[in-house]
Amino acid sequence: QLVESGGGSVQAGGSLTLSCAATGISGTMIVMGWYRQAPGRQRELVATITHAGSTNYADSVKGRFTISRGNVRGNGKNTVYLRMNGLKPDDTAVYYCKQSRMGTDYWGQGTQVTVSS
Repeated sequence: QLVESGGGSVQAGGSLTLSCAATGISGTMIVMGWYRQAPGRQRELVATITHAGSTNYADSVKGRFTISRGNVRGNGKNTVYLRMNGLKPDDTAVYYCKQSRMGTDYWGQGTQVTVSS
């Protein structure tokens, strides 16, 4: 399962860091990422990172958010982080972690991020 943490409430311009750790799953995740879903909207991609370290970001978060992963050779190999700077009210959503390996997708339970103006 995936265990997420780090959500919360901040004012516009503030920062938060989300983390997501895979537990009870053997092997190394190939792609890890973050998605978000705001009320009344579809779930959307925020950012992804591959085992090789290649990253991809939604245009709306480029330059503000940074995705990273733990040490690929250590215990943190299946941990992914999302550093969020310059948060805006439009970033308010439930953020979900997704990790994929061998054709199987694992989803976290979601963590709420609320940005007030």
